Amino acid sequence: MCAGELLRTWLFVLVGVLLFPLSSFSSAHSPSLNVIVIMTDNQGAWSLGCYGNPDIKTPHIDRLANEGVLFTRCFANNAVCSPTRASFLTGLMPCQHGVHRYLSAGGIQIGPEAYNTLAEFDTLPSLLAQDGYVCGLVGKWHLGDNLSPQEGFSYWVTMPHGHTAGFYNQQIIEGGKIQRYAGYLTELWTQRAIEFIETQKDRRFFLFLAYNGPYGLGGVLDEPIQNRHRRTYENAEMKSFPRLPPHPWNHNYANRVGDLSAIRKYAAEISAIDDGVGEIMASLERCKLKHNTLVIFTADQGLAAGHSGFWGMGDHTRPLTAFDWTMHIPLIFWCPDHIPSGRQVDLLVSNIDVLPTLVEYLQLTWRKTDARKLPGRSFAALLRGEEIPSWENVVFYEFENVRAIRTDRWKYIERFRQTPNELYDLEHDPQELTNLVDDSRCEAVKRELSQRLYQFFDKYADPKWDLWRGGTSKSGLLMHDLFDNPGPAPSPKAKR
Repeated sequence: MCAGELLRTWLFVLVGVLLFPLSSFSSAHSPSLNVIVIMTDNQGAWSLGCYGNPDIKTPHIDRLANEGVLFTRCFANNAVCSPTRASFLTGLMPCQHGVHRYLSAGGIQIGPEAYNTLAEFDTLPSLLAQDGYVCGLVGKWHLGDNLSPQEGFSYWVTMPHGHTAGFYNQQIIEGGKIQRYAGYLTELWTQRAIEFIETQKDRRFFLFLAYNGPYGLGGVLDEPIQNRHRRTYENAEMKSFPRLPPHPWNHNYANRVGDLSAIRKYAAEISAIDDGVGEIMASLERCKLKHNTLVIFTADQGLAAGHSGFWGMGDHTRPLTAFDWTMHIPLIFWCPDHIPSGRQVDLLVSNIDVLPTLVEYLQLTWRKTDARKLPGRSFAALLRGEEIPSWENVVFYEFENVRAIRTDRWKYIERFRQTPNELYDLEHDPQELTNLVDDSRCEAVKRELSQRLYQFFDKYADPKWDLWRGGTSKSGLLMHDLFDNPGPAPSPKAKR
């Protein structure tokens, strides 16, 4: 072999040796990725094509699922907006972060006593901002001090309140001022999100795109369909919406069960969000960000639209409830070249699992949070294409005086100072229509689940916010008459 050939051979070997540990490092360590979380408001997993819905058109969200990882059994740990959003962003239960119900208009959200209810915790945006990400919020915040950017966000377009009175001619907050936007809110959020992506395309960014649709409540249901999907749904039968007799626990919206006008409106708003998802994905293509951006699609909590005879969320029943239609939410992770494509995961996971997963996957560092007190679990291994053989299929739920534990087969629901407790055999009764709590044949199951429920909350609850042990609430309560200290607690601003 001549000297030149020998030199080339050694150079080839040397390059191979140098590249091998680099390729090993990239597979063992997480890539540097942009992160987009798309969160909808009051949307059950049942409403998407990728979860089996034949009536509602969601091709772009279905594409995310087909090209990414779809979690078939993800559950919210609460029934309403502010607590579930607080839990998603902190990885904590309501009895740890203190937000037990939705924040009422004004007060904590807008005005002299307004404050950020998450200020004392690590959150997804605060951790990403500390790691050098540019963070933008577009859409619904509903966690306090809405006029000012919170939690490391530098781009901030939101609403002055949390509820949605309509999708047209509504108030928004932009540039630190409340103003009226005459157009369609769903399209506005999409436009502002694209502007943020295009502006920050040369930097690492985090976008929290929090649509306030499809909502499916209040006056929104009487607002005519004005988006481009009117003709798609105006004569649709929508058989995927159950027509069961209204359940006697309906506190609101029993008249909406089987109401085709409301059903079609809800479907049209979902399809409009899907349009927005398509536009976001197109912007990633234009900006050449497709292969280094992690997109997560989810919802804050579910919504019943005739399921088990209910319409609405868990706060629209008396007593408050913990049915699967309240809890079951979509969860999709999409990131070409970095996470598996076309995979469905059937593990029981929770919204409180997302933050610890991202902290591990993106190699973030906790600043304020004691990781030992995190009730959630990381499934980052699944995003790397690995398995988690020891995962226990169990999730927990808490909504004021209602706590629940759900396993593969059973759900046990217990109430504080109120009856009834509930036990459902989900294998034989997936609609949760037959309460077995007083069935002597299920006594051992009930006792075991009750014990596990108490062990969980005894381990993780913060006495300050543990309503069952004399704690209080930042957000006030719906069932305040059941507690000795109905709150809300004094605001941190007032204490300073």
